[in-house]
Amino acid sequence: MNDHTFTTLDFCKIKEELAAYALTGAGKSRIASLVPSTNLKQIRALLDELTEAEQIMAISTSVPVHGLEGIGSLLEGLNKGVALRPDQFSRLYDFLDCCGKMKRFMKDKEFVAPRVSSYIYAVDELPSLAEEIIRCIRHGAVDDYASKELLKIRKQLAIQEERLKEKVQQMVRSSKYKTYLQDHIISQREGRYVISVKKEYRAKVKGAVLDTSASGSTLFIEPEEIAAFSEQLLWLRSDEEAEVQKILSYLTGLVEANEQQIRLAVETMVHYDFLFAKAKYARAINGKKVLVNESHVINLKDVRHPLIGSKAVPLTVALGKPENALVITGPNTGGKTVTIKTVGLLALMVQSGLFIPVSDGSEIAVYQKILVDIGDGQSILDNLSTFSSRIVNIIEILKETNDRTLVLLDELGSGTDPGEGMGLASAILEQLYAKGATLLATTHYSEIKDFANQHDGFINGSMEFDLDTLQPTYRLTIGKGGKSQAFAIALKLGMHPELIKRAHRITYREEKDYSDLVTVNRRLIEMERQIIVNRHQQRVKNERHVAAQAVASFNMGDNVVISPGNDYGIVYKGPDELGNYIVQVKGEKKKYNHKRLELKIAASELYPADYDFDIVFKSKEYRKGDKILSKRHDSGITIEYED
Repeated sequence: MNDHTFTTLDFCKIKEELAAYALTGAGKSRIASLVPSTNLKQIRALLDELTEAEQIMAISTSVPVHGLEGIGSLLEGLNKGVALRPDQFSRLYDFLDCCGKMKRFMKDKEFVAPRVSSYIYAVDELPSLAEEIIRCIRHGAVDDYASKELLKIRKQLAIQEERLKEKVQQMVRSSKYKTYLQDHIISQREGRYVISVKKEYRAKVKGAVLDTSASGSTLFIEPEEIAAFSEQLLWLRSDEEAEVQKILSYLTGLVEANEQQIRLAVETMVHYDFLFAKAKYARAINGKKVLVNESHVINLKDVRHPLIGSKAVPLTVALGKPENALVITGPNTGGKTVTIKTVGLLALMVQSGLFIPVSDGSEIAVYQKILVDIGDGQSILDNLSTFSSRIVNIIEILKETNDRTLVLLDELGSGTDPGEGMGLASAILEQLYAKGATLLATTHYSEIKDFANQHDGFINGSMEFDLDTLQPTYRLTIGKGGKSQAFAIALKLGMHPELIKRAHRITYREEKDYSDLVTVNRRLIEMERQIIVNRHQQRVKNERHVAAQAVASFNMGDNVVISPGNDYGIVYKGPDELGNYIVQVKGEKKKYNHKRLELKIAASELYPADYDFDIVFKSKEYRKGDKILSKRHDSGITIEYED
């Protein structure tokens, strides 16, 4: 397995679609690193596991896999002599709560999914740790009752701050300072209370200048009378911070003591997210479990390319009993390349533990290597022609091939003299077959069809073509070779039969009369040609329409339903270049692909045209702080603007 194979067969696109069904960043990362296995027992175990996961999804699609965000950075911060932050403890508590929900969810799934439901027993809910966290941490901060000392300090703080405020208010209301003050508002600078004094009266008010207005006309002074109160308040705040750090260090020690159990729980929950993402994807593509073997047997029934979906024409590919090499012929755009890419891609998916879109009873072999030579491999940087670059690739394939290899070759021998290309193609096929590989090759050469007919282990296949409509049917017929249909197409389009007859004689060195196959009614020919042109124009129009509608359009504030869990959310922004939207669900903003969203109620029906969406998407504290800062400077207020 190599990156060239993954890219050529679009395995990376499959992983992108699969990742859209994962609910956590860790689950998406695991999907991104997914690679096919070559161990038969492991593949069978993965498919059995996915079968159980799908049975669970049939009972309930709402699997409690969440609470993992931020846990990775939390674990990385352990054992470094630094206490964890309160918000990290809150996230850890949410994660432990999620583990408890997963245990309850799996409890009644033991009969349908004994293996998958048993994973949760490796997870320890750590009730003692959870209780300490919820006792000490409330609303993202250390609670007053986390310790007796902290409660005492905070009571003293409240009393001292109340005294300080009262003292400052007395000064502001005092007739002594009335003339000197710019306004009667009490504010804070660097955690100390100040009054706003007109610049010209600086000498009238004793105290330290802690800030100046933008115009310089107002000085923010901490009066000398309250300095002692402020100092005492600062000392109490220092005591409070020391006690808070003591509590956080205590909780961090508890977490570090349970680090291994937490890591195991994280790993288990990530695996659940990964596994149920595979189950959701299997349901989306109507994927089925297939049998796997090491006997070179391929029997794929009604198979469809997963990226094409229901638009693909079902194919049936049977190989390995006893033939191990399939040579596919047929016209251009007839589906030859798609056929061999489909087989290769499905092999990668099965070996990655995924279900594939086939009918029941399908089977596929397990391969150590899947090697491909498909498409134009021209290299401008290396100054190699298309033919030369493909030969370089085939040489590598010949070196690496063994009896556990699937080799896919597209238009073998093309790009050079037809006689030499045919001879080279035959020799390559012979050598690959002699090394025991399973082969799927496409070609236009009639000599290759003859070669396949004459050699044991080879079988011909052809892509059907409808001469009446001049359109490929994309159906594969195994057991007979096809034709390029160039003569028949040219004849159908009105080329003189004598020219076709001469071309046949040059190509096949035999005579054939085409006059009885062509109608002389030029009007009918013109009508058929016009039908073809009209169909082509309509197809182009449809393709453009589909492309224009490919990414569903949603606006900020739209109420949408998110599949497969049927959760409700409100669109925040999007789409990005991949068609993903940011949607607010239960107070959290998450990214979803447009394919998973369905419009429930448009924003235009829910809100007036000038509605301020900050009310929906921003917290009360954010809006309050933003409103204050839009009017004046206040160093005591900090807000974080979202991208």
